[in-house]
Amino acid sequence: MPLYEYVCQKCDKSFELLVRGDDTPECPHCHSRKLDKLLSVVSGHVAGGKGNASPEPGGCGKPQCGMGGCGGMMG
Repeated sequence: MPLYEYVCQKCDKSFELLVRGDDTPECPHCHSRKLDKLLSVVSGHVAGGKGNASPEPGGCGKPQCGMGGCGGMMG
């Protein structure tokens, strides 16, 4: 069961969902099915390192900031 990140086209809320098989995801806020799937920021344990690996240093990690490269400037 993959975990996907979405933004609703109707209410502009972002959220994550576990999607099973042929299930059609819907927004948990307004129940719209008009969604944009986002690229997920990958994080994981790095041997010998501390914390999570980030695709770009200084990124905030929020899905709406793309691949985390906003430099933490967006709130």
